[in-house]
Amino acid sequence: MQTPSKEPESSSMTHEEEEEMLHDISKLQDQVQKMSASQKLTEAKINGMESKIKGMEAKMNGMEAKMDD
Repeated sequence: MQTPSKEPESSSMTHEEEEEMLHDISKLQDQVQKMSASQKLTEAKINGMESKIKGMEAKMNGMEAKMDD
């Protein structure tokens, strides 16, 4: 079921309001990009830590096996 399309309303914004809105949108886009980069860095750090933990677990298992012998 489709909703009937509305005719676009005429813009009642002033030029200054449009400029301010575009500036705000630009700032938000910048914030999103920074958050995305930060998230990717955090994920990379977590993956690195997981790799280190797996390596430590392997060493501990090797040490336990030597102690059991």
